[in-house]
Amino acid sequence: MIKKLTLAMALGLGMTAALAEDINFGIISTEASQNLKADWQPLLDDMAKQTGYTVKAFFAPDYAGIIEGMRFNKVHLAWYGNKSAIEAVDRASGEVFAQMVNADGTQGYYSHLIVHKDSPIKSLDEVLKNGKSYSFGNGDPNSTSGFVVPGFYVFAQNKIDAKSHFKVVRNANHETNALAVANKQVDVATNNSENLDKVKTNFPDKFNDIRIIWTSPLIPLDPLVMRKDLPEAMKAKLKSFFYNYAKTDANEKAVVMKISKLSGFKESTNAQLLPIRELDLFGKRTKLEADANLAPAEKQAKLADIDKQLAALKN
Repeated sequence: MIKKLTLAMALGLGMTAALAEDINFGIISTEASQNLKADWQPLLDDMAKQTGYTVKAFFAPDYAGIIEGMRFNKVHLAWYGNKSAIEAVDRASGEVFAQMVNADGTQGYYSHLIVHKDSPIKSLDEVLKNGKSYSFGNGDPNSTSGFVVPGFYVFAQNKIDAKSHFKVVRNANHETNALAVANKQVDVATNNSENLDKVKTNFPDKFNDIRIIWTSPLIPLDPLVMRKDLPEAMKAKLKSFFYNYAKTDANEKAVVMKISKLSGFKESTNAQLLPIRELDLFGKRTKLEADANLAPAEKQAKLADIDKQLAALKN
């Protein structure tokens, strides 16, 4: 009996150890999952070879699915945008450990508003003045470049609520919005410089049907996030993999170029998210100030709460 119990315990410990070496890597849905898998799978294969872990891609239909996957420990490591990384850090036991690095040395990317090349819309001003004439493809609510950045610079600063400003509003990923504009399914949509580069490569004819009418200030490059409760030895091994990946190996350099024209990854922390946290809060504050339906006392209380959060970011 004792031998059987000892054997069962050993098997149980073995299973725990095996489970501890399985890594699910979350990939946010910026475009079709088959395209993302083709781009990321070579890196995941290299991660498995160099760390000894079993590494699997984890997809979801929207950004929230990756965040919730990390929250419930079904995602251990993930690529996020800055806004979705904030949600992962605040709600899913995540911590930023790395940041993408562009191959050309630039420090970020840009949000855009796009229209069809033949669209009568020539400027952002026309979008702001004539919203009820247009359909709008907004980004995923957890997208930095598809939602938060245009939400602040285009809409909040002009005291406009995007949900009520347009004839029709729908939310979709970057690739879907780009193709919807190219196919004249929506009049104007959000996108970003990185995704438009991929559309140019994957759908050159569609790319030629797209015109940019607005460009944002520079957005910090995307972070990688891991669960804080991963074993320390595992964290160290994963960090070493990413910090050293594509530094010298030509095949690895080709892999990160395909992902998003990167040269690799550098060390980062949650501090990377501070500018986007501020942007998000400023956007909410501007929208509140413009809300004529709120009672003055309620408005002041909500504004005071946002001001408190903004002040806390400075400390």
